[in-house]
Amino acid sequence: MTGESDLRVLLSGLRPELNPGRYVYVTASDGAVPDGARPVVTVREAEGLTLVLPQAEAAAAGLRYSYVAGWITLRVHSALEAVGLTAAVSLALTDAGISCNVVAGFHHDHLFVPYDRAAEAVAVLEVLAAESGTG
Repeated sequence: MTGESDLRVLLSGLRPELNPGRYVYVTASDGAVPDGARPVVTVREAEGLTLVLPQAEAAAAGLRYSYVAGWITLRVHSALEAVGLTAAVSLALTDAGISCNVVAGFHHDHLFVPYDRAAEAVAVLEVLAAESGTG
């Protein structure tokens, strides 16, 4: 099933959902996922393997982190070739002074925002969706 690429439809159908828990970014310089860690995102970089995982798993594995995030899933099924979704979401969050790290999955886009502002970020995105109605 292909995703949606029309920006107005994407924005009006965002349906942001805050996943439970606290998530952190860590790096594994040896390129291996530590035992007991179940990352929700991995990115292989020249400097090592970046993992985004639950804070409790990072702590249990003795991994250092500094950024604690809330994880928001945009429930709209966006096409990977869609143009403008990341920009529109980033602009709305920028206007609210909320930092955002975006990861695209095959079906959905995922946002990692400061944990203490995650509920506020969801509210901002809900306003964006309401203002982007297809009518």
